[in-house]
Amino acid sequence: MTIEAHLQTLRQRIAQACALAGRPPGAVQLLAVSKTFPPEAVAQAAACGQRDFGENYIQEGVEKIATLAHLGLVWHCIGPLQSNKTRPVAEHFDWVHSVDRLKIAQRLSEQRPTTLAPLNVCIQVNIDGGPTKAGVAPEDALALAQAVAVMPRLRLRGIMTIPEPTPDFAATLAVHQRAKAVFDELRASGLPLDTLSMGMSADLEAAIQAGSTMVRVGSAIFGGRAAPNVSVAAASAGGVSPALPLP
Repeated sequence: MTIEAHLQTLRQRIAQACALAGRPPGAVQLLAVSKTFPPEAVAQAAACGQRDFGENYIQEGVEKIATLAHLGLVWHCIGPLQSNKTRPVAEHFDWVHSVDRLKIAQRLSEQRPTTLAPLNVCIQVNIDGGPTKAGVAPEDALALAQAVAVMPRLRLRGIMTIPEPTPDFAATLAVHQRAKAVFDELRASGLPLDTLSMGMSADLEAAIQAGSTMVRVGSAIFGGRAAPNVSVAAASAGGVSPALPLP
């Protein structure tokens, strides 16, 4: 199947999941995870109307952003960030989904150029305590979110989660519902959040049922992903552990 056919099938999946959840069409945004795929694949998806793309590896993402600048795409950094690797993210990306500590947010705020729009930020929450996952503990999410919300050059949009795989739909739904509860708590505190970045290729139906507003999908669009040949330097630039599930 082509990227166009994959996108059409995926959009139908999302629309059906929204209908089953009693949510309006268009309630869930698709973020195409393009890590390890070449710029040509991104351009093909863009030609089919896809505008938002997610990258885990910072240098790879920066290179694609430069190569495809003429397409006017929206770029999301979705991989874990080290504090000494924040500058290229602040200078080139439109979104960051993986802010999990105050130092990262402070550096992004300081390094975001004033010539660019504020950087859209999601707090990453380790919703199920997975030992291989980054993210702030659920009970600490509110304090971090409140601190980020007042930082200049940042715009706090919501939270992001990557729960551990679960054995069935009910268990997956329960984990996603816990994330939705954290999201609702933050909104109830007065934070004007609009983004719950939750759900990937294998679990997007459960995520949408629970209230996700943005699903991050790669393999169902671009096909199977080989293990990336990432150098130590590239990995330190914000790579995600190969033990993590692929979107």
